[in-house]
Amino acid sequence: MNSTDLKASLPAAIADRVTSLSLRDRRAIVVLDVAGLSTSERDEIELQIERIVSADDAVDEVSVVMTAERFERQLIAIGSGKGGVGKSTLTANLAISLARMGRKVGLVDADVYGPSQPVIFGTQGQKPEARDNKPIPIESRFGVPHLSMGHLVAPGKALAWRGPMAGNALAQLVEAQWGATELLLIDLPPGTGDVQLTMLQRFKPAGAVLVSTPQDLALIDAARAGQLFDQADVPIIGLVENMAGYACPHCGKLSDPFGSGGVEQAAERLDLPFLGRIPLDHAIRQGSDAGEPPAANGGKLAEPFDAIASQIDAWLSAKN
Repeated sequence: MNSTDLKASLPAAIADRVTSLSLRDRRAIVVLDVAGLSTSERDEIELQIERIVSADDAVDEVSVVMTAERFERQLIAIGSGKGGVGKSTLTANLAISLARMGRKVGLVDADVYGPSQPVIFGTQGQKPEARDNKPIPIESRFGVPHLSMGHLVAPGKALAWRGPMAGNALAQLVEAQWGATELLLIDLPPGTGDVQLTMLQRFKPAGAVLVSTPQDLALIDAARAGQLFDQADVPIIGLVENMAGYACPHCGKLSDPFGSGGVEQAAERLDLPFLGRIPLDHAIRQGSDAGEPPAANGGKLAEPFDAIASQIDAWLSAKN
């Protein structure tokens, strides 16, 4: 068996981390990228490689060389300044679209008092395990590990926490065992309070996406959120208009219950990129409530999320 066949004999998750595998004089030398892995994970993978490779008749000795290119996990904040604008649904679907594009993306539900990501991802009732006193993110069917206070407290339980406790909760989620995850989307709560301040002070995002409905009141709150990011020198990647236009499922007539074009006009006025529109669609709401985010299934409903995710992906590539 040659080195290519030896690598192919490894589980896919391990093979993806093998940057080099050579076979010379019956000695296999495996170079393994262990960036983002804990000590116990590294030991476990090393044992698996030694066991699988040494089982081949052509190998008498296995040497595993570990390397870890240093990388900084990047955070993208998804904020609105106002509740009820569909920010959590947008964040979940953007994360899924980015994962489908090949990004190693995770999601933090930073809305401590009103977590909704367990519902959207269909992971209600699941409890994260812990390693080294840090939670291990919940894996989803959609390739996006995620963590939420909804995974750590009993369903439906109200949290009566003062501000510093909410900030500490955010830190617990961000500092979890994210492994090889390179990009974290932070689903922020409404407003500009303690969670946002903790994030900016301790986990400064690489950039931020602002979400708003077209109505003036939502735009005013989104502008406040934008000012907070400006003051912290966090670049605004762009603005998203959510709940933009509604097609009646019975007659097909189009209407704009929240107005139209307000976010795009605001982006032009503020000299910020306009990333796109998400329609007000009953199927998006239905899928989110059922743990079936539209971006996971492709098709027409996924298109606006994919288009916005592509622009975020391009922004990250240009930045790096």
